[in-house]
Amino acid sequence: MPANTARILARWLLLLLLILGAAVAYYYWQQRPPEEAPAYSTVGVTRGELVATVSATGTLSPLVTVLVGSQVSGTIQALHADFNTPVKTGDVIAQIEPSLFQAKMAEARANLTSAEAERDKAAVAVAEARRNLTRVNGLQARKLVSDSEVDAAGFALQVAEVEHRVKQAAVAKADAALDHERFNLDHATIHAPIDGVVISRNVDVGQTVAASLQAPTLFTIAQDLTRMQIETEVDESFIGQVRVGQPVGFSVFAYPQRRFSGELAQVRLEPKVDAGVVKYNCIIHVDNGDLSLKPGMTATVAIEVDRRDDVLKVPNAALRYVPPIKPAEIAALRKQLGPGESILWVPGPDGLAPHTVQAGLAGEKETEVTGEGITDGLKVAVPERDRDKPRRRRGFTLF
Repeated sequence: MPANTARILARWLLLLLLILGAAVAYYYWQQRPPEEAPAYSTVGVTRGELVATVSATGTLSPLVTVLVGSQVSGTIQALHADFNTPVKTGDVIAQIEPSLFQAKMAEARANLTSAEAERDKAAVAVAEARRNLTRVNGLQARKLVSDSEVDAAGFALQVAEVEHRVKQAAVAKADAALDHERFNLDHATIHAPIDGVVISRNVDVGQTVAASLQAPTLFTIAQDLTRMQIETEVDESFIGQVRVGQPVGFSVFAYPQRRFSGELAQVRLEPKVDAGVVKYNCIIHVDNGDLSLKPGMTATVAIEVDRRDDVLKVPNAALRYVPPIKPAEIAALRKQLGPGESILWVPGPDGLAPHTVQAGLAGEKETEVTGEGITDGLKVAVPERDRDKPRRRRGFTLF
């Protein structure tokens, strides 16, 4: 190929590549989204009720729960209560096989009878020794016996009296042993200590319970499920706002559409440290008249710490919103704010304008605001929600 022809082809190829690059650059420039005005939505300042709450989670439990155990060891012979069984005080709820305790009680009764007989025998010996001493003293008065015989008779009386006291102690010991065996036999029958409902049964017929080290738990009885409590922990940064008697609203996962109510009954002083955070246990009393709440449910709690009526309020997002302006301008505006002051951005003819307000009571979703020019219905800017923005595909694609 001639050299001139090769140079001409190279120039045309270079020109073609330049044209192709310019076309691709122009295409991507056309795909660039146009610069838009800062995206935001507007909401109005409203007037109404505002509630401040402290949120926490807790567990539902009965007000009074009794763990029923066994003070004696043995084999479960019969069960007279099961899960969800209502019981009254004194009802028999379980029976431990009693034959061993009955045999021990019979043995203790026989030992008591034997000890009483030995005591009576010792009493006879005392009476005999006393009569002998009286007789010897009479003989000594007539100079018929020596002084040593009188001393021996007196010593024999003392020995008989001591032996009698020993036998009396043996009778008391045998009587106590009989009471002990009677106590064991009585406790082989398990009674309900309170009126309530059995919420847990931990044994079956034929199972052996051992009470040698600690009393095993046979049943758990809740006294009254129409009145329950929530045990929740409140962070130390909020505990100063919590007071006994404050109303409480809560929800449980079992009834997501239902709102329950209760009352703060106790703020316990014992601190609990969890991962370096100090918390305090709070007890909330709950009315459960329809028995819809069950022990062990997890409650999401909102303790009402303050309430105000007829106040001007805005969504919390309005106080957090910052338009895309220079950081230096934002810093200058914030330096001018006093204690408790915040900035609301109000739309106007020339765009968004900052408006200084005094922030008051802060609720879960809204905050009280006051200040010059703040009126019911005033429009303020809030961040535009991502779901309201149209999704736009960017970049080059062949499909």
